Amino acid sequence: MDLVFILTILIVVCALAFDFINGFHDTANSIATSVSTKALKPRQAILLAAVMNFAGAMTFTGVAKTISKDIVDPFTLSNGTVVILAALLAAIFWNLLTWYYGIPSSSSHALIGSIAGAALAAEGLDSLNYSGFIKIIEALIFSPILAFTIGYIIYSIFKIVFKNFNLTKTNRVFRYFQVATAALQSFSHGTNDAQKAMGIITMALIANGYQTSNDVQSWVQLSCALAMGIGTSVGGWKIIKTVGGKIMKIRPINGVAADLTGAAVIFGASALHVPVSTTHVISSGILGVGASHRLKGVKWDTAQRMLVTWVITLPITAFISGIFYFILNLFF
Repeated sequence: MDLVFILTILIVVCALAFDFINGFHDTANSIATSVSTKALKPRQAILLAAVMNFAGAMTFTGVAKTISKDIVDPFTLSNGTVVILAALLAAIFWNLLTWYYGIPSSSSHALIGSIAGAALAAEGLDSLNYSGFIKIIEALIFSPILAFTIGYIIYSIFKIVFKNFNLTKTNRVFRYFQVATAALQSFSHGTNDAQKAMGIITMALIANGYQTSNDVQSWVQLSCALAMGIGTSVGGWKIIKTVGGKIMKIRPINGVAADLTGAAVIFGASALHVPVSTTHVISSGILGVGASHRLKGVKWDTAQRMLVTWVITLPITAFISGIFYFILNLFF
């Protein structure tokens, strides 16, 4: 076997590892509210999320095509194998680090920042596809703002509609609805997050001459969907604890509003073929619902800590991937 083939296999393994880690790192967000309100038992929620994430990942490929071509052009990228491998190693490192400390950081930011950083280390400023890269950055910036706004509006409507209803009975009914909204949000998560590893593998196949278009091959889609589904089944209890309880005290009616918000924004992004941070979207949706419910009830210190992590993820992962690139370039 030649070196290019071996490195391509290594990239596929690392991409699937990234998807597996993404499963227990990011997918925890999609079921955090239903677990915290006891609408679902933890095992039930994780099984539901695993199945629905797999289904979502098998349904869409538009985001994968964006990842494969809009950050850097794999057809012109020199030493693309090392660039992609360095990006994956940096993103995996950052995801594990933030997971260990229970911080709901963005896997999307980590991967996109890592790809950009490795490409810049390899070829300088001319390596980035700036029109596509700016479009992705805009989606990453505006999607949490949109989620906060929609979450605020949806819960404000709920407050008006259910103003004269008995709170205990209303929450009991909404606890059943939460099962459906958790499934919907998990499905939407699969339509966006699982696509990113698909895009990375496709980029590697193009860069190494194994395919000539950015179409996602069936085996790539299936393997990434399985990796995310299995990763989800492991669970991400530290992230669930932060998102489900440390932002605000969540009741079933709050959870339904937050889940609907997250699913709507993520579905919209998937339909537009742009990657968004599901972590940002879901957490911002909860913040919007919390602000609408009772401004003082939101634990803004937790929100501030998450915001700082979100802001620093892109530059830090870009820097880390640059270091990985220089190290790997010594050997390959």
